[in-house]
Amino acid sequence: MKKWKKEPISVESVRRLNETFGVDYITASLLERRGVNESQKVKFFLENDTTYLHNPFLFDEMEMFVERVLEAQSEHQKVCIFGDRDVDGITSTVLLVQELEAMGIETTWRLPQGDEPYGLTRAYLDEAASQGVELVITVDCGISNIDEVLYAKELGIGVLITDHHLGGDIIPAADAVINPKLEGCDYPFGDLAGCGVVAKCIWALRFAKSDFYNEELLLFHAYPGNTEKGKETVIFEAIKVRNLLIEERVIEEISVGLVPLEQSRIIRFLDCNLPIFALDVEVQKELFKRAFGNSLEIYMSELRGQFETVLPQVKGKSIFALMRISRSLRYIQQATELDLLFSLFHAFVVRKYPPLSTGYEDILDLVALGTVGDLMPMVDENRIMVRIGMAKMGEGKRPELQLLLSLQKLSGVKLSTNDIGWQISPLINAAGRLGRPDVAANLFLAKDIGASNHYVEELFSLNRERQKQSDEAWERMERGAKQSLELYDQKFILVDDKKVNRGLTGIIASRLLRNHKVPALVLAYVDKEQIRGSMRSGDNFNTRDFLELFGELFSDYGGHRCAGGFNMPLENLPLFRERLEEYIKRYEGESNEEEEVVTIDVELPIDYLNPTLIDLVEAFEPYGEGNPPLQFLINKAKVESLQYLGQNGVHLKLQLRHGEYSWPALYWNGGEETDEIFSEGDFVDVVFKMGRNYFRNTETLQLTVVAIQKHFTPIEEIMGR
Repeated sequence: MKKWKKEPISVESVRRLNETFGVDYITASLLERRGVNESQKVKFFLENDTTYLHNPFLFDEMEMFVERVLEAQSEHQKVCIFGDRDVDGITSTVLLVQELEAMGIETTWRLPQGDEPYGLTRAYLDEAASQGVELVITVDCGISNIDEVLYAKELGIGVLITDHHLGGDIIPAADAVINPKLEGCDYPFGDLAGCGVVAKCIWALRFAKSDFYNEELLLFHAYPGNTEKGKETVIFEAIKVRNLLIEERVIEEISVGLVPLEQSRIIRFLDCNLPIFALDVEVQKELFKRAFGNSLEIYMSELRGQFETVLPQVKGKSIFALMRISRSLRYIQQATELDLLFSLFHAFVVRKYPPLSTGYEDILDLVALGTVGDLMPMVDENRIMVRIGMAKMGEGKRPELQLLLSLQKLSGVKLSTNDIGWQISPLINAAGRLGRPDVAANLFLAKDIGASNHYVEELFSLNRERQKQSDEAWERMERGAKQSLELYDQKFILVDDKKVNRGLTGIIASRLLRNHKVPALVLAYVDKEQIRGSMRSGDNFNTRDFLELFGELFSDYGGHRCAGGFNMPLENLPLFRERLEEYIKRYEGESNEEEEVVTIDVELPIDYLNPTLIDLVEAFEPYGEGNPPLQFLINKAKVESLQYLGQNGVHLKLQLRHGEYSWPALYWNGGEETDEIFSEGDFVDVVFKMGRNYFRNTETLQLTVVAIQKHFTPIEEIMGR
């Protein structure tokens, strides 16, 4: 049974969103219903510019990371990038290898092959030492490798860790650790993918090439306060900036001619031997003299000329006029003219150095691929990076990526997260699942199109083998799941199989979770001494915390809230099972509603269901966790035709008329509802999603039905239908 639910919204909040951000009322209603009603949340839905991303130097140890890489560059040290075998780890590896090579650093890379365990190992570090590696940088792994980092130091190898998995109580003693999930980390967004963390490191490395890296400076602005004769004041504001971060801020209102210099906070703040920058310096000096007289001269550097070379919108406009047209100030509460000056300065710096802006956008295609493939939440800055990255994929700047898109019939298509998540990411993951992640990495690192073609063919071959093995294993796993559910009181699934490939455990665990709605753990036998486990769970169960309870039994482990994995000596399996049974006795199980809830984002008036609706749908891309696809409700649509699809007619293809337009629609698993709920010719109420469908080079708009019920008039409802 499906329960239709449309959350109530605040009309006043909708009106405020409309007035503050200039969005139409439908968009404002959608934002409000999804809880996107604060300026910092709205920003990531409306903006499409990298200047709105968080500053990488908000990571506590980003400067340490940058300095260690610059040391490797200046000392001509050999560096190795060590990643993970999934799409996030592979894209992270490729991005950082390409960046360090562009810096002239001798760079190698390594991914776990075959049945090698996740994360750094002593064996790999011995291998690195024998090859003359002096610095190892982990990507998408490393946060659990406490002993291995200490061993690397014994070998004389430096280690930098970039990761996004939850860490334990002890953090590895690396030269720097960049991880937004570290407890106490000041970085404002914790759900970056591994490749997102790498992208932050790349931006910081590029910023280090600018004139502003690690340079402190002051931005100064003054403007009239009280203008009443005899009570005139001047307001002074200044900020100390380092690496495009505001470190200190002072604001002071000075009564003209009444405050001695030695008592002024703004004078003390400015008197620190740092360069002072201002917009329209002569105006600023005049205001300064008005407040303090001619007893002090302050040297300021003029920003207008520099701004106008890269920010044409500044030309000929006062800061007051710019305040009225600024987009960035919409997202700052009680913004001042100094906030605008800082915003302009930030934009000036990143535009002056294209590798920080347009050039930086060029790496976001792989960031989008890894972020979508790793199922990261599509909120906050992930939205901007993925949105730009999907657009870059379509531009064709990466020939090897175009090969994949072309073979998947996605070339020239306006890409969605659904396209990437279902047709591109699984190809990359297939290589890692079968122990050959190097094939996918080599595809992106190939120096010519001939080599790329070779790796693409190998990738598709691995994917076919992965599909074959998955199908063969599923029936055995499903039988084991039913037995496990009985053993664990319908609250948990634990299955193991000596035949299953260890690279398929994640896929199978996800499928078991989807089918049975309880945490699922799948074990594979790596060899006669080790087993590998992959676990998936719903939002109400913390997989990382669960694994930590058994940590001393594992060789290593790691993961997110809803996904994790471990390696364990086979001899510990009986004890693991025993302790799991004890845990399940105390575990109450995940709460599951009896009714499936169908969420309605907005009910559409009859005129609103037209081809332009796709623009609204795509404006809310990228979709994923935290931002599911929009679901619309229409009432009294006519079922003009229906056709059964699939084996035993389990699916439906419908033609629905609503107002002026007739729409093709697919209803997966809807075959059983015909006759019982609706028939051809009936009027129905429909909850649906809208998307683009491509067939034989023809694009059409198509509805995907989420839920459907027969339409009844208000009188029929009262009469009990």
